[in-house]
Amino acid sequence: MRRFASALKSRLETAGVVENCMEHKHGNIIIITGLSGSGKTTALAALEDKGFFCIDNLPVLLLPKFLSLHRQTSEDFLRLAVVMDVREKNFQEIFSCIQSQNYDLQMIFLEASNETLIRNFSYTRRPHPLAQEGKLLEAIEMERKTMKPVKEAAQLVVDTSDFNVHQLRDFITQKFTKAGPSMSIELLSFGYRYGLPQEADIVMDVRFLPNPYYQDDLRDQDGTDEQVVEYVMASEESRLFVENFSNLLDQLIPLYENEGKSYLTIAIGCSGGQHRSVTISNELARRFKEKPYRISVRHRDLNQGESL
Repeated sequence: MRRFASALKSRLETAGVVENCMEHKHGNIIIITGLSGSGKTTALAALEDKGFFCIDNLPVLLLPKFLSLHRQTSEDFLRLAVVMDVREKNFQEIFSCIQSQNYDLQMIFLEASNETLIRNFSYTRRPHPLAQEGKLLEAIEMERKTMKPVKEAAQLVVDTSDFNVHQLRDFITQKFTKAGPSMSIELLSFGYRYGLPQEADIVMDVRFLPNPYYQDDLRDQDGTDEQVVEYVMASEESRLFVENFSNLLDQLIPLYENEGKSYLTIAIGCSGGQHRSVTISNELARRFKEKPYRISVRHRDLNQGESL
């Protein structure tokens, strides 16, 4: 077993993996492995949300093909994360599949206490890949023994016993991805006459604001026109609302992020989705422009018809 661990570690280092390099650089190829039930799927999902191309339960013998694909692709285009573990019968051949080429490859090993693993399998009601006749504890101990040399060769070993799902996602995100916009926010204007948007996480009704529809020279324009924007935002009610709602969102968005949410749709509604909702959505987008979020704007019902 020790010779196996030594050989695996040597080949990983030859392949461009440096001991403890996790603290100093962001790898483009990450192998997630470890004990069944320790959170590998959660870790993979966290990387997928950050733009990694992710594969669960990749057959070991296919790894060289994916590494070759990575070599032929620009670093910015493809960041690869794969889960490889004992579900694959050829898993022990992993070290022989890592070629001696200059890949930026890193291996993370997840483990947890027996108590935690048993509890996780109880929650998911899925069988352990090594369990026979329902002997879960024996399967866990067998897997620990089988995976010991892989654990010794990993650059990072994480005990997830005290992590909940959100904490594990945060840990993986901070460890393996560069700093940058984390939450994707869509500001969606809509008209109540056409129904509530089903995809909305937050819905705000702005029908209390001054309505340009009742101005003859503004009725046929919409919230993207300067005259309509000036009319809506000229009122103290509008300015105070935008200020207060922006401050509220500044408090809410980090809380959504803490719960592991990567995408947030904020729907702003008026009667017909032509004037007020469009104006306010664009104004919020302008205010959010300097914040660390990916902002997009969509006007669902613009040009649907007259508003009221």
